[in-house]
Amino acid sequence: MTQLDVLCVGETMAVVTPAQAQPLSQAEECLLGFGGAESNVAGHLAEFGYRTGWASRLGQDPFADRIMDGLSARGVDVTLVVRDGASPTGVYFKDPDLGRGARTLYYRAGSAASRMSPWDSAAWPLEQTGWIHTSGINPALSENCAALTRHLLTNARDRGYRVSFDVNYRPALWPVDVAGPCLRELADMATVVLVGLDEAQTLWGCSTAEDVSALLPGPKHLVVKDGATEAVEFLRDAAAETVFRVPAHRVDVVEPVGAGDAFAAGYLAGLLRGDSPEERLALGHSFAAWTLGTRADFRPGHGTRPRSYGSAPDHAALR
Repeated sequence: MTQLDVLCVGETMAVVTPAQAQPLSQAEECLLGFGGAESNVAGHLAEFGYRTGWASRLGQDPFADRIMDGLSARGVDVTLVVRDGASPTGVYFKDPDLGRGARTLYYRAGSAASRMSPWDSAAWPLEQTGWIHTSGINPALSENCAALTRHLLTNARDRGYRVSFDVNYRPALWPVDVAGPCLRELADMATVVLVGLDEAQTLWGCSTAEDVSALLPGPKHLVVKDGATEAVEFLRDAAAETVFRVPAHRVDVVEPVGAGDAFAAGYLAGLLRGDSPEERLALGHSFAAWTLGTRADFRPGHGTRPRSYGSAPDHAALR
């Protein structure tokens, strides 16, 4: 395995969606793909030119074969993935947004990825990896996955890497009274946190980006996304907190699924190559806008190589 700029950790599932713009209940034909928050980020960053890997567990089934081949084709290193013969690969179905809101139907209970634990990370080259990217989906999958997420965050400073954490609250996976305290604790331990203002309202009762900042003083980079309005970064150092705001792009939305992952990848790409806060927020908006124009979780073809491509980013400057 080559040295990685970013290692993304989380579950990826097979995705079934109608071939035509119609409800699942009426669909005669469906398309089979794959998607997962962290592997979506890995794919976008790989296209942008960064050396990315994805670590997880998959079943010994054709769904897993499709995921492995698909991510490899996007330039993502999948050599750290464990193939688990005792549990299946997760699956989810997308019921398209036809004026009544899109629905995502999960079939992931007992999946191979839910069996991840801190023991898995012993095989990962953490000291040779600049950044770990994960999300609040993982601790919702199982107690072992929650322990893994906490382990990665707790040991980051000693092992020499930094963690970006996308809150990514999924109400279908766990209730808000359980998720709220857990996600607040984990987010406050990360170097970079990305959270939607709507999520923060649901989880913690926050009404403004400033409310979120007051609730999460720990991250050096806190990004609050306010839907189609703007994204706000709170940049903290020993002396002060500086606030940057960049309006979102105006786009015709085909489907919102995957846009948050694209924003995270664009923002991280800009951060890793040393862009200003305004530039990296704008890059996040651009990645999200491209994805909003498709029904797929991942839209290839929009990456451009970072200015520093060919050598690892200077992570020390971000610490």
